[in-house]
Amino acid sequence: MTTTTAEATATRIRATSPWQLALRRLLHHRSGLVGGGIILFLIFVAIFAPVLAPYDPNAVLIDVEPGIQRRQKPCIHLLGCPPDQPQHIMGIDGNFRDVFSRVIYGTRVSLFIGFTTVSVAIVAGTILGAVAGYVGGWVDNLIMRFMDVLLAFPSLLLAIAIVTFLGRGLQNALLAIAIVSTPVYARVVRASVLSIKEREYVQAARALGASHLLILTKHILPNALPPLIVQATLGIATAILDAAALSFLGLGAQPPLAEWGSMLGEERNQVFTAPHLVFFPGLAIMITVLAFNLLGDALRDALDPRLHQR
Repeated sequence: MTTTTAEATATRIRATSPWQLALRRLLHHRSGLVGGGIILFLIFVAIFAPVLAPYDPNAVLIDVEPGIQRRQKPCIHLLGCPPDQPQHIMGIDGNFRDVFSRVIYGTRVSLFIGFTTVSVAIVAGTILGAVAGYVGGWVDNLIMRFMDVLLAFPSLLLAIAIVTFLGRGLQNALLAIAIVSTPVYARVVRASVLSIKEREYVQAARALGASHLLILTKHILPNALPPLIVQATLGIATAILDAAALSFLGLGAQPPLAEWGSMLGEERNQVFTAPHLVFFPGLAIMITVLAFNLLGDALRDALDPRLHQR
């Protein structure tokens, strides 16, 4: 009976695709579910920001609400704030704007930064890494030595140098973060291509006369996706942090755009007099980065081929 049960289990495992096994493991990974749930919530907030935000993020309320004060403390009616006073869940910033509305709209900017920069870096890194790993020789040396030069610099310092050269602004910050992120994906794809291109099914496709482009796109790259997906998930968190750092330094998002890093930079001197202006944007950055890191770690465990042998 034990042998029959083991054989039946082995048969079910063989009949299940690796992606289905990975999804099943991911759904049983608690930290991955927490991270994924937070990310879905952030996406919901970003999509419905105009509905959730009580005020326009750039609206100056000094002429709208009589008696409003600069850097006013949070006012929540359920927590004892006078009912006759307008409710501002996260307070008012130094320009008489509602912090809660700006944090909500900042979700849009941060997620846009993360997904956009990582998408550009993945495309560039996949092309460079695939060509380097598949062609080899002097092409591999040329591409990877250039990637090594980029990796030799601290990513944030290199991004600052690129933005300084190109000029301040969110678009240039996105380009700079994408450039400094590309070598990581190029190395991941190259390592996968080197390990896959000598396998039997690739040799069979080559013997049947398949073109190099077809072999790369149909037989090699699809099998190189798991480590790329994990790195991309972790890379989104890094991109959000780098963008917040550039905006904090005044090199990224420019006023009055609601971006968490720029919100921290504008009120960095008020950390003791008005801590809520620094706490809430910082908390938003922390939660977002934590969510992507949790999901990335869960994906790494779920897509690890060694786990399929258990």
